[in-house]
Amino acid sequence: MPRLKHILLCIVLLIGGASAAEPPERKITYHEDPDYPELARKMNLHGTVKLKIWISPEGTVRRLEYIGGHPVLAESALKAVKGWHYEAATKESNTIIGVKF
Repeated sequence: MPRLKHILLCIVLLIGGASAAEPPERKITYHEDPDYPELARKMNLHGTVKLKIWISPEGTVRRLEYIGGHPVLAESALKAVKGWHYEAATKESNTIIGVKF
């Protein structure tokens, strides 16, 4: 019985520790909508561009990585998101976002 209690306690601590380690999502304080590229307009392209972004402690976008979506829309999404600002935090964070066109 003590061994079972020990195992259950370890499981609870692991689960609790994993959720406590997740940083809260930072809120956007300023964002620009991307320009719709003329080529995309001619091709009648719509969709979502997925980006991974690294946010500095001050709240500026430090780095961007294109993950998916139509390449014709990607440059416009990257340019817009580079100018976004987030809440300040104690350390750098990263997240994956979708920019809809």
